[in-house]
Amino acid sequence: MNRQPLAPITPQPGQESVWDYPRPPRVEATRDRIVIEFGGVVLLDTTDAVRVLETSHPPVYYVPIDAVEGGALEPARGQSFCEFKGMAGYLTVVGPKGLRAEGAAWYYSNPNEGYEVLKDRVAIYPSAMDRCTVNGEVVQAQEGDFYGGWITSKVVGPFKGAPGTLGW
Repeated sequence: MNRQPLAPITPQPGQESVWDYPRPPRVEATRDRIVIEFGGVVLLDTTDAVRVLETSHPPVYYVPIDAVEGGALEPARGQSFCEFKGMAGYLTVVGPKGLRAEGAAWYYSNPNEGYEVLKDRVAIYPSAMDRCTVNGEVVQAQEGDFYGGWITSKVVGPFKGAPGTLGW
């Protein structure tokens, strides 16, 4: 198991290094246009998002729950705990013709102090969707099945999430 991260990639002009993101994570508003497609339809198209930025992780975008197409989110089993944000609940994303992505979204109904802006917002795993974009650029999903970061050309790593990176 690789407990030491690879050397951080030096960002070029207009890029950010995830190794410059803080721990505990920072939440910042963004006016980036976020579009999520599932089952061949657009489930979300908004410029009302916040990014959670944490050391070694690509940004996770949280969007207003009510900006997601009606009926596209259903409660799912499971919870997880973040030492910073609190207890997360999960949602299943529902597309046309009964298409389902079980537990593909998460939210904080009662976020910890400092993360209150996440209330009434949801994050969606890009790996479970047909396509997610930030300002028209197709997102690459963060490796692994837990963190849910959105990788664009704006961010450089290496990124936590792949096998062997748990100890970073």
